[in-house]
Parts: sequence; C-alpha cells; structure tokens
Amino acid sequence: MSTTEIAGKTVEIDADGHLVNMNDWDENLASEIAKLEGISRLTERHWLVINFMRQVFKEKGDAPSIRRLTKESGVPTKELYELFPMGPAKKAAKIAGLPKPKGCI
Repeated sequence: MSTTEIAGKTVEIDADGHLVNMNDWDENLASEIAKLEGISRLTERHWLVINFMRQVFKEKGDAPSIRRLTKESGVPTKELYELFPMGPAKKAAKIAGLPKPKGCI
C-alpha cells in the first residue's frame, strides 16, 4: 500500500493502483483517475458503467466481471472496450473507486 495525491486529495492505493478506502472516492476523483488511465473525459456512457459497478459492489461486495457488465449494464462488449480500453472491468473498477474485480489478471 502506498499513498498518492489525486485531484488534490492524498489517498491510499493498493499495488494495482486501486483506492484502498472507497470512502475517498467522489466524481471529481473519478475524473482525475480516468485521465491518469488515458480517458480524457468521462461521458454519460462511462458514468452508466461506473455507477452500475458501484451499485453491484454495494449489493454483492465485489465489482462485476466483464461478462456481467456486458449482460447487465446495457453496454455491449465492443463499446466497453472503446470506453475503457485494455481491460474494461479492471479500468472501470479503478475509476469507480473499487477493488480490482475477482478474476481480472
């Protein structure tokens, strides 16, 4: 675990760069994490995925897999990869302030 400054906040992150304390998360922090991940601006479709992931985590205690995202979020796989290139479930979880989903490498 280490600390870093994002959007003017000092936050603790794990070895994969995910927030340790989900209570540190807010939309401004999400936008800054997205920029660090190469996404210059979060669109309505990004927020749909981010909010879906946060809701599933709240209900189940784990971020959804790419398969569940595709089946239940209303965003097809191809679009998920366009929105969150190179690992949509992991990248979206990071931006959503969640731990890496189980099953992600």
